[in-house]
Amino acid sequence: MRAKGTPKTGGRQAGTPNKVTRDVKELAQTYVEESIEGLAGIARDKGNPPAARVAAYRELLDRACGKPMQGVALTGELELGRSAHELTDDELAAIAAGALSGAGD
Repeated sequence: MRAKGTPKTGGRQAGTPNKVTRDVKELAQTYVEESIEGLAGIARDKGNPPAARVAAYRELLDRACGKPMQGVALTGELELGRSAHELTDDELAAIAAGALSGAGD
């Protein structure tokens, strides 16, 4: 057992998937075309419930175009004592940069 505070040694390098993960991913990739065709079939079949058709279309669009970005609404007062719409672009950019870098934790 290594002493507390000493770096870990050995093992896989960060970001390297284990063999099982790689094998499962390779196997799943053999079904990509069939899966897309299946989703398209569900989406086109007017006999399917509308919710199933919408879900199939959404999955196809997400894979073809990427998932849409989700907006974030700011409400209330900031620590600056002003609401977001009263801040300059530079002030908003500084706040966003701090949030993205994890500042203030």
